[in-house]
Amino acid sequence: CPASSCLPFPPPKVQATHPDCSIILYFQEQEAECLKIIRSERQTPAPPGPPGQQGCLTEWDGVSCWLAVPVGQSRAIACPDILHIFKKSKALIQRNCTESGWSFPSPPYYSACKLEDIGSNNNTEAKASYFVTMKVLYTCGYSTSLAALFLAIGIFSCFRKLHCTRNSIHIHFFTSFILRGVAVFIKDAVLFSDESIDHCTMSTVNCKTAIAFFQYSVLANFYWLLVEGMYLQTLLLLTFTSDKRYIWWYILIGWGVPMLTVCTWVVTRLQYDNHGCWDDYTSLYWWVIKAPILLAIFVNFLIFLNVTRMLAQKIWSPDISKNYKQQYMRLTKSTLLLIPLFGVHYVVFALFPEHIGVDARLYFELVLGSYQGFLVALLYCFLNGEVQAEIKRNWGKWQSSMESNVFNLVTQDFTA
Repeated sequence: CPASSCLPFPPPKVQATHPDCSIILYFQEQEAECLKIIRSERQTPAPPGPPGQQGCLTEWDGVSCWLAVPVGQSRAIACPDILHIFKKSKALIQRNCTESGWSFPSPPYYSACKLEDIGSNNNTEAKASYFVTMKVLYTCGYSTSLAALFLAIGIFSCFRKLHCTRNSIHIHFFTSFILRGVAVFIKDAVLFSDESIDHCTMSTVNCKTAIAFFQYSVLANFYWLLVEGMYLQTLLLLTFTSDKRYIWWYILIGWGVPMLTVCTWVVTRLQYDNHGCWDDYTSLYWWVIKAPILLAIFVNFLIFLNVTRMLAQKIWSPDISKNYKQQYMRLTKSTLLLIPLFGVHYVVFALFPEHIGVDARLYFELVLGSYQGFLVALLYCFLNGEVQAEIKRNWGKWQSSMESNVFNLVTQDFTA
């Protein structure tokens, strides 16, 4: 091949990885291609002649592949064509084939191939400190959310008067947040527990399983928010009459659609893009996950507009009493707040490539996103008037029971 074509552009699957990992994968693929040529040359018998006159065999020097040439000839190649790493340079690197073998590259790589300005060691240390801080923040956020969600599920489960279709949907919604928090901790444990692991080439079953579980929990999270919106709209349309048979449809949407989507994504990655840990978000197949999430957000936004319209009609209607208006307000305030809160930042970032606004994306999705479970438990449970009244009623009964028991004990001691 011509000298200028010995370093082809990276194949599409390399471009679908993180920019930092694409450098490593690029050189690994170049080395693999070069080793194939070297093996084929070794299998081909050398032509007869003096040992020193057979020429220089193909060689991989860690950066480029130098194809075989006869003694006395030379070969020139360009710098590796990697975007954002090497500045575009027309300089060629040359090596001569002598009787003692290949000569040293001239000019050297560090002189011919100028690096782009990618930051100093101080910037690297600052970034490392930044990510450590981010991890501490979202770990605290998910821990707080998990504690609040478990407590909220316990409250809904313990008090019999709180057992209804609405609160059952809330429990499923809370469970999706719990799965999301657990999935984040599992993913961190699998991917980042050992600093010696090369995350760019990591391709274990545990790693891919952790990523698939994480994607399922994220999808379930968005689809149970969609179910919350659908249920709210159903109640408004049916004038607060609901059928318990709908709960199975809600469960099918909330858990079934994400399962079907993730299974499709896993099969697709296994068949067409089975490299790395499946945690690259610039791959074309990422849309198998991304599109259903955007669809759920879009449908929820339409529900948000429709519920707002129906709520305004009912509030301003003279035929509805004040008590019913208050019920409408209590029912809708939580869901109407959550629908735009959950979807706006995702839609905004979905319109831009993955490498744009990385810091802001990480902050919204990791730090602020880690406290969403706590916010949901706060709105749907802890600030719920019905829940507060039930807790107060049972607390009063417990206090009365304790006072009665103490009085009986004192009376028994006195009479004894």
